[in-house]
Amino acid sequence: MRETVTAMGMVIKSSPSGEYDRRLVILTRERGKITAFARGARRPGNSLMAASRIFAFGTFRLFEGREAYTLHSAEITNYFEEIAADMEAACYGSYFLEVSDYYSRENMDGTEMLRLVYQSLRALQKPAIPNRLVRRIFELKAMVINGEYTEQPPFRVSDSAAYTWEYVVLSPIQELYRFTVTDQVLAEFEACVEEMLHRYIDRKFKSLEILETILQ
Repeated sequence: MRETVTAMGMVIKSSPSGEYDRRLVILTRERGKITAFARGARRPGNSLMAASRIFAFGTFRLFEGREAYTLHSAEITNYFEEIAADMEAACYGSYFLEVSDYYSRENMDGTEMLRLVYQSLRALQKPAIPNRLVRRIFELKAMVINGEYTEQPPFRVSDSAAYTWEYVVLSPIQELYRFTVTDQVLAEFEACVEEMLHRYIDRKFKSLEILETILQ
């Protein structure tokens, strides 16, 4: 009997495969981004159905194959159901998953990116923090984790906006979402992060396009 591999992670992609299966992309702490098949997960009542949703976070037990894993079982500790039930929050959350998919690679340490996604999804559930601010903090910190950022804002801004930039760059992930800013500072901060995205990310994200449409 094959031994199982245990990994903590989050489902960042889930798509149908064959008649009853699902193909999952899981961002894991131990092995980075992996592909796994959940056999029979589309059958009503299948034990893998809930664990095959995007945003599902927990411990996954898998069989390792040559090109992909097979999901054996999972213990899910957070489904982020509140986010999935809110159209705007779901778009923001899906965007975070797309960015994590863009940056992550197999067999690379996924600890920091996984932690960032998890904490950012939790922040979307906090009414006191504007979703716009959560998005820009997430984007900048994702670039920091992957070495694509400047220590100072890319152009001159107010002292408050410069401090916000520095705080996000230097703070540990668990302390990122403990502040808010005025509309003016947020606008400056948004402009700075947007400039960096244009410099370093060469992809358009589907969920972001949907988000921008519903926010118009």
